[in-house]
Amino acid sequence: MHGPELLLLLVGALLVTAVAKRLFAPAPLVLVATGLAVSFIPGLPEFALEPELILVLVLPPLLYSAALDSSYHNIRANLRPIGLLAVGLVIATTVGVGWVAHLVLPQLSIPAALVLGAVVAPPDAVAAVAIGRRLNLPRRTMTLLTGESLINDATALTVYKVAIAATLGATATWVDGTRTFIIGAGGGVLVGLAIGFAVRWLRDRLDDGVMESSLGMLVPFGAYLFAEELGSSGVLAVVVAGLYIGHHAPRSSYYTRLQDTAVWRSVDVLLEAFVFALIGLQLKNIVLDVDITADLVRAAAAVLAATIAVRFLWMYPAAYIPRFLSKRIRQKEPAPGWRGITVLSWAGMRGVVSLAAASALPLELPGRDVIVFCAFVVTVGTLLLQGLSLPWVIRRLGVKGDEERADALAEAQVQHAAAQAAVNRLDEMTENDDHTPGHVVDRLRIMAEHRGNAAWERLGRQEDESPAASYRRLRRTMLEAERQVFVEARDNGQIDDEVLFRVLRELDLEEAAISRE
Repeated sequence: MHGPELLLLLVGALLVTAVAKRLFAPAPLVLVATGLAVSFIPGLPEFALEPELILVLVLPPLLYSAALDSSYHNIRANLRPIGLLAVGLVIATTVGVGWVAHLVLPQLSIPAALVLGAVVAPPDAVAAVAIGRRLNLPRRTMTLLTGESLINDATALTVYKVAIAATLGATATWVDGTRTFIIGAGGGVLVGLAIGFAVRWLRDRLDDGVMESSLGMLVPFGAYLFAEELGSSGVLAVVVAGLYIGHHAPRSSYYTRLQDTAVWRSVDVLLEAFVFALIGLQLKNIVLDVDITADLVRAAAAVLAATIAVRFLWMYPAAYIPRFLSKRIRQKEPAPGWRGITVLSWAGMRGVVSLAAASALPLELPGRDVIVFCAFVVTVGTLLLQGLSLPWVIRRLGVKGDEERADALAEAQVQHAAAQAAVNRLDEMTENDDHTPGHVVDRLRIMAEHRGNAAWERLGRQEDESPAASYRRLRRTMLEAERQVFVEARDNGQIDDEVLFRVLRELDLEEAAISRE
């Protein structure tokens, strides 16, 4: 893919994403459908999926950004079920789908069929998480989806490498694969921790928000490449580094946090738009490269059905059998409801990693074209079939998070304590200070009390506007009036652009501080 084609794809994908957001539609699904629709437009450049581009330049920043936003505490508390999904289910999918693929595609040897199983094994939670957030899925469900997607690529890519070696007649065994996975996983965790610690140490001493954010943007690529160079899992290194840095982000400067949030949200939008549009655009390449017959289509449909079915067959026993066997699990973890398990089972959409892995298969691999076609059918089929119906499934089963009230109460309690701590610190600093004007101290005390009361007002607000909401609405109007005056002064030559930008930043920061979604 050359520069003009890449730019065209990025611009088009962003425009489709903007339209999808305006229509309150899931952007990933709209992008895939649009890519499928336009892939055969005459004169459209060929958008070939390049595995190295995806696995080295796209996957690491997406995983790192997701890890930054993930809760280390929640993932640690749910590490057992996440492990069952990210390791156990990936292996079960590889075997189950491989077995079905060998039955419906006899030309595929058992090792080659297992390659196909490994290619389609890892779900991509981007679309599911976007839908889950919009429909307020329970926090534990969201944690399981996110945690699974952060780790399952490492498992799938390890199994994938072992299956390829077996297909090509190498001496690799599943014992070798298990050893490779354990060493790779352990090495990836160590590399991620080392890089996370080093980056945090450096950022604490830079005292420069721009430099800190710039350094942070190198982390996913550095962690991935360094770990892969050492023979470890680059995926796990990126995830661990992101979790470590994200967990310690509250102790960094406000400037770094604001800038990091803006940067990584922009990166997420751009890369997610790119990869989902690219998935849809592969239809033309698949049709031209593969000899598609009715038997092959039926076989691919069977592989798609097996991919969906294996997740259901794994999910329910994995949720209930460990609880039945272990009293400790029953005491430590909340009981899973069948409705939540069903939603998790239906949220197994595949993504660009499956297509990248299929495209990266050696050209001499027996049955390569068939594997690529089946991987495309599974990826697009799960995205459209499960992705489009997932909101209906969630609403039909009535799965909804109930943490909002508890979160609001906890926030109000802590905010009240924080406001009291701020007032106490103010009193300590001004007790013997004769230089600070009294009206300044009074204003600061009122602001602290206002923040302490605002959380309680949000907790008990009804349809009427709360005092805190009135304050935010009126203050935003005042800030906009101030901006207009400064912009007009710049246009009239009264002040320089440098002065305008400095003042606008101060006004923007104040508006960001008072804004609540």
